[in-house]
Amino acid sequence: MTLRIPALLGAFLLSAPVFAQTDTQTTAPVGQLEAAPVKQEQASLSPVSKAIKDALATLPRQTAAQKKRATEITRWYEGRNYGPHWVRDGKPTPAAERVTFTLFKASEEGLDPADYGAAKLFGKLDVAGPEKLGQFEVALSDSAVQYGQHLHSGRVDPSKINRELMLYPDTLSADKMLDKLSEGGRSTTTLAEMSPQTDRYARLKKHLLTLRLRAADGGYTAIPEGEVIKPEGSDPRIPLIRKRLIESGDLPENLHTGEVLDGKLLQALKYYQYRMGLEADGVIGPATLAQMNIPIADRITQVEINLERRRWMQADFGERYIFVNLADQVLKVVDKEKTVHATIVQVGLPFHRTPVFTDQMEYVDFNPFWNVPYSIATKEYLPKLKRNPYALQSQKIRVLRGGSVVNPGSVPWSRYSRGNFPVRLRQDPGPKNALGRVKFMFPNKHNIYIHDTPSKSKFSRASRYFSHGCVRVQNPFELAKVVLGFQGVTEDQINGWANSGKKKIVRLEQKLPVHIAYLTAWVNKDGSVHYRRDIYGRDKILKKALAKAS
Repeated sequence: MTLRIPALLGAFLLSAPVFAQTDTQTTAPVGQLEAAPVKQEQASLSPVSKAIKDALATLPRQTAAQKKRATEITRWYEGRNYGPHWVRDGKPTPAAERVTFTLFKASEEGLDPADYGAAKLFGKLDVAGPEKLGQFEVALSDSAVQYGQHLHSGRVDPSKINRELMLYPDTLSADKMLDKLSEGGRSTTTLAEMSPQTDRYARLKKHLLTLRLRAADGGYTAIPEGEVIKPEGSDPRIPLIRKRLIESGDLPENLHTGEVLDGKLLQALKYYQYRMGLEADGVIGPATLAQMNIPIADRITQVEINLERRRWMQADFGERYIFVNLADQVLKVVDKEKTVHATIVQVGLPFHRTPVFTDQMEYVDFNPFWNVPYSIATKEYLPKLKRNPYALQSQKIRVLRGGSVVNPGSVPWSRYSRGNFPVRLRQDPGPKNALGRVKFMFPNKHNIYIHDTPSKSKFSRASRYFSHGCVRVQNPFELAKVVLGFQGVTEDQINGWANSGKKKIVRLEQKLPVHIAYLTAWVNKDGSVHYRRDIYGRDKILKKALAKAS
């Protein structure tokens, strides 16, 4: 998405906040409009109202979204007997001017003003004559509604562009949007309030402006390929690397000189690696160099993509909730907007991608059985069982038919297939259990949950995509202490249940929202900006969908 604004408007847009004020007393009361809204069309229409009626018939209807918007806008004008809202006394109102300039500033939200016809509307602010005024009225309503809807719930429907995104943003119909825009003479304020009213969104939006300013100043310094540079190592590229870290705000100016990777430069490099989700080892290898050389235009696009994701999300996650960012592989427990617990996690492999969805945690299961998912049982275990019926016994995996345990040697494995598997595999509780000693259940159709794992060594990796889709947590008992501590459960009780070796289910007195998200760019409360690799390819899918959106 590239900003396209006539050069002559540059100076004006620098002072654009003036137009972000409310439209109070700039729009005449309903009774003073050229054609007051009524429920049924009168015998004759004013010239402007007739022009509005004619212009409504020309609204674009090529896509389903356009057709729906045009139908709803037409319904709204029919309900007011085609009376105008954006024009009065033979010219556009001050409110119309303010909304037009708001559309020009759409780039601040990671949107493109050209998608809303901002330049064309700007050129018509001095129109005169009923026909042109009617056309302007309808065009501005169409653009304002489209922009408001995009701010409110995103440009695309996440569940329709990617079946792995189980998100269903609240939508606002075009006629309801126009109702809001026409209430109280505060159209621009109403539009601004359509975007997520959260600090998370505001911080990322502010960073987008920083990136645009950096891009206007030449972008980021490119670092040539070369040998790996280790801490205390010397390299002629060090001055370029120093400049690059100054440009991204990781290193203040005048704190390092020379061609050795040491001191403040080394500290800044490690911080940069941390922000990029890399091993913060101070070694400048291919991974670090690749991140440094990502063009600033790509970073701008990445932030725009993640602003779109934020628009899909509900503003209120709940007073207390769990948030898992799959791209970051980190889980946080938040209570009253304060993170009270954070831990790293393992998530789905690229071919077992963990979906994005929200659900409610209902109980914690100590020493759980593992009911082997059908896909794993048939794809991974069945070939082994065909070769050796007792291949899974060392893992304490039993075979069940009709709820009863059967001898694996008595099962005709050679007759079974992925489409014919009439038995069930279940692993006993214990140290080898795939779920470890505790799992956190928020029952869902995806069969995804949070659990312990015997694969502890994999938590030491910077990239932790190892599971079949579930979320493996590094410190499960610390998480249990936090989650169950909210209802007075003690550490001794938790340890007792875990060490008993017996299955124990502890239900939550209040269900706990669990939000599983995929964010590849965000800004923390401390102002630190973080980027992550698009390991699941979801940025690419969303970028393509946004290019086609209308």
